[in-house]
Amino acid sequence: MSSNIIIRTARPEDAETAGRICYQAFHTINTSHSFAPEMPQVEMGIGLLTMLFSHPGCYCVVAEADGRLVGSNCLDERSSIFGIGPITVDPTAQNAGVGKKLMQAVLDRTVERGAPGVRLIQATFHTRSLSLYTKLGFDTRELLCVMNGPPIGKSIEGCTVRAATEDDAAACNRLCFLVHGHDRGGEVADALQHGQVTVVERDGGVTAYTTGLGYFGHAVAESNRDLQALIAASEGFHGPGIMVPARNATLFRWCLDQGLRVVQPNTLMSIGLYNEPLGAWLPSILF
Repeated sequence: MSSNIIIRTARPEDAETAGRICYQAFHTINTSHSFAPEMPQVEMGIGLLTMLFSHPGCYCVVAEADGRLVGSNCLDERSSIFGIGPITVDPTAQNAGVGKKLMQAVLDRTVERGAPGVRLIQATFHTRSLSLYTKLGFDTRELLCVMNGPPIGKSIEGCTVRAATEDDAAACNRLCFLVHGHDRGGEVADALQHGQVTVVERDGGVTAYTTGLGYFGHAVAESNRDLQALIAASEGFHGPGIMVPARNATLFRWCLDQGLRVVQPNTLMSIGLYNEPLGAWLPSILF
């Protein structure tokens, strides 16, 4: 099949078919490894790709084989470091080179755009994609534990948690740069427009922020204490849950002690610029 595969830019009208494939692909791989589906309903896949295919900050492609749409991939270009995903291939077209072509298309785009780095989150149990991404040049950076559970409903002494305003954008970006060596300004700006950013104030300054505690939001903090304040104050965790870096044993253990449980393992991978984080953090499903 691979010689007949055509990669082209996604169009809004592709979203329904691509979304159904997205749902089927995740459902198949998750259930085959005895994990709960990350997308329990087909409408979630359609809704996600409808949003991404029409977002001006995303570059999306689809794969066609003999005129039939068989997969898609997206590249988030809103910030200096680009994020890849979701990449999905029709289960009936697996192992035929479709995924590799979809990945190469967005990697070529990162070179064209001069991005200093690109990252993705990979399902650790999916050994084929782990092997493919490594062959394409990605390095493994972090083991992530997807965690979920009931809201903790606590406050952390000395930390004030509040909804962010537009005036907090610069502080959030400075904090991200301090911890990661780059900001995620495009994502922060989008989340602020939708009222999705929460910050922690301690000792007179912003010491943590999140664009949402769940798969589609990230969090950055000066310390575990500040990140714990965000997590403890949350009314719930979106989607499958938050992704806690396993190397941060203090935070991981604290989450377990608060009643959160591991749902599945994921892996953060990168090409290009990567700085060891200097604070506490939670990635989004992109990075």
